[in-house]
Amino acid sequence: MVNVLSYKIKQHNMRKQILLLIITLISGNLHINAIDSSNSETVKTAKQYTTSESGNLRLSYVGELKFESHNQPIETETSIFINQKNKFQTLLGIGGALTDASAETFFKMPVSKQKELMKSYYDPQAGIGYTLARTSINSCDFSSGSYTYVTDKDAELKTFNISHDLKYRIPFIKLAIKEAGGQLTLYASPWSPPAWMKDNNDMLHGGKLLPIYNQAWANYYVKFIREYEKNGIPIWGLSVQNEPMAKQTWESCLYTAGEERDFVKNFLGPTLHKSGMEDKKIIVWDHNRDLLVQQANDIFSDKEAAKYIWGIGFHWYEDWSGGTQQFENTQRVNEAYPDKNLLFTEGCIGKFDLKKVRNWKNGERYGESMIKDFNNGTVGWTDWNILLDEQGGPNHVQNFCFAPVHFNTKTGELIYNSEFYYLGHFSKFIKPGARRISASSSKSFLLTTAFQNLDGKIAVVVMNKRKKEMNFLIWVDGKSIESKIPGRSISTFMIK
Repeated sequence: MVNVLSYKIKQHNMRKQILLLIITLISGNLHINAIDSSNSETVKTAKQYTTSESGNLRLSYVGELKFESHNQPIETETSIFINQKNKFQTLLGIGGALTDASAETFFKMPVSKQKELMKSYYDPQAGIGYTLARTSINSCDFSSGSYTYVTDKDAELKTFNISHDLKYRIPFIKLAIKEAGGQLTLYASPWSPPAWMKDNNDMLHGGKLLPIYNQAWANYYVKFIREYEKNGIPIWGLSVQNEPMAKQTWESCLYTAGEERDFVKNFLGPTLHKSGMEDKKIIVWDHNRDLLVQQANDIFSDKEAAKYIWGIGFHWYEDWSGGTQQFENTQRVNEAYPDKNLLFTEGCIGKFDLKKVRNWKNGERYGESMIKDFNNGTVGWTDWNILLDEQGGPNHVQNFCFAPVHFNTKTGELIYNSEFYYLGHFSKFIKPGARRISASSSKSFLLTTAFQNLDGKIAVVVMNKRKKEMNFLIWVDGKSIESKIPGRSISTFMIK
């Protein structure tokens, strides 16, 4: 009897344990299902902002779209495919050059217009949120005249003085920094050393730096950095020389790749380090895409030079001698030297004509270049002058060009051109620190790039160069939104 009772008690306890195990498994499964259900109910949305030639759309919010499950896309559909798991370069910033010409024009405007311009460019909410800038060491063509910071033959730089820049350029830059929230990544580029340092004794028309002044010229960069930083303007980096293969009617100085490499290796790099400025970034080339690969090969192959160099800068003027933009050259450099950075350092459209100031093709050139440069590995993009007058200047050699914004000193009008809005579709939505992610289009007439910001939001830029409106899908994680984009327009989709 005792054995039977003991058996029944054991059997009851076993059933109880099995029941508890079943309850635990069921409750656990319910919990897992609840989590899965919660995740599946999280619906991504995309806010669309558009600028178009027709209508009044200028970085305008046009609506919010919800991602929905769709079947396999078909060939007759136009699709943009986004994959945030594939990550590439980190964005340094987007911005424009703070030149003498921009500064002089700025201070011709009434204070109300000055405030408007600064807010439009540098306010991250009310404006397009520029975060990157370039300026010149000594004068450039977009100055009212040629000048340096020292007296003739002062190789020891005892007379170094930036008083010229204190009148317009430095106050202008400081206002931009303030409007940007106190931080603006600024790099400086020389167009020419002082005339007496060169073999042609002229700041203009090319010429070369005389070897006896290599060290004095390296010291010049250090002096410039110190003086600007004393005036509250941090310098993030330097390019060695603007357009070192171009003999221009304005300030210019010629270097072969080997000469620039050796100047960095033997003078500029060591001088910055000895001066406690090893954190200052050195950018080589700073010229067109045509010779970009050759320059990278010749300079980066020297490890003693390369150790000082942050990256290579480039412009977009290679089509001056025929042909089209050579975007693929940036990709070749990115593939060959993944440890070096690519930076777009200058681009503008020349042969200024006030009647063509609102030409829509100008903005489209910016949009196409930015998309293709970023997709080829570029980490930052710098426009040329942020502001010019109604003549496309001032420019002391009449090399007038277009800018995203012009101020007509005769009428008092501040003119925002298509370039401003196309630039804004990137700078307003893609922030420093963002990572480029995979973005591809199923049709060649829609150009696209995409970045994921540090807050997790994804910015997808889509550009339509066709004249007609296009319907298309954007795919993320197997779901899509259906949208449309007007003819000759650009849209940014902010996905969260």
